[in-house]
Amino acid sequence: MSEYEAWLNDQRGIKIEHRHRSHYESVTNKIQKDISNSDFWAELKANLGNFEGEYLAQTGYHLFMPGHPPEWVIKPFDSFFLKTFRRNTLENEYWPNEPHGGWVLPDNWFSRIGDILRTLFVVKYMDGVQFLSDRIVSLWEEHGGQCTAVFEAREEGYYAAHLNGAQEFDVPKLTWDTEPITVTTEIQITTQLQEVIRRLLHKYYEERRKATTKPAKWQWDHSSDEFVANYLGHILHYVEGMIMEIREKQEGDK
Repeated sequence: MSEYEAWLNDQRGIKIEHRHRSHYESVTNKIQKDISNSDFWAELKANLGNFEGEYLAQTGYHLFMPGHPPEWVIKPFDSFFLKTFRRNTLENEYWPNEPHGGWVLPDNWFSRIGDILRTLFVVKYMDGVQFLSDRIVSLWEEHGGQCTAVFEAREEGYYAAHLNGAQEFDVPKLTWDTEPITVTTEIQITTQLQEVIRRLLHKYYEERRKATTKPAKWQWDHSSDEFVANYLGHILHYVEGMIMEIREKQEGDK
């Protein structure tokens, strides 16, 4: 990352300083407060019981694990800055030229990085992901936001729905004036089993994101960390599919 900071300074004329970190914290804290107090979030939390009842009536199973509604979590600045590094370099197919859409830099990075704030809903079964996604997207759009749902199924064994909602927030500038910017926040929906494996392998995935190269042919190296971690995700997804099949067969036998 020190080399990346040097590149920003030498090639883009940007020196990352403490003020950038402080500004990031001011902006994200303001967005967290606004979205946590928004009408959309209040109505979503109020409707979770209705969603549970609707799903139970349709399937005979509970949608959620017992517990409190999730809260909005701010991506730490170091993780955020690492993501700008990946966008500008590792994932940039045009490197050393600018990536598609232009460089991700302090004057635009709040609008270019889509998950600076995120929250996570955990459902019990695979079909609950689509069920809850449909209702959240509909509610988000009723409140004037733009929301897209992406169902992730990665080679690395990661499975989850990402709901990306874009809306305008009035945030502090580096000069401590304010400005309206459009920011995309993220609601993730995953299953109980996938959340277990995500927690177990979180540190591993964080380390892999920092790597400048991807492991070659991990599918053929049974002793590698990649083989174990990635296939665990695929195996659990397969198990979830089998659970759904058994449920459907039981329904058909009634």
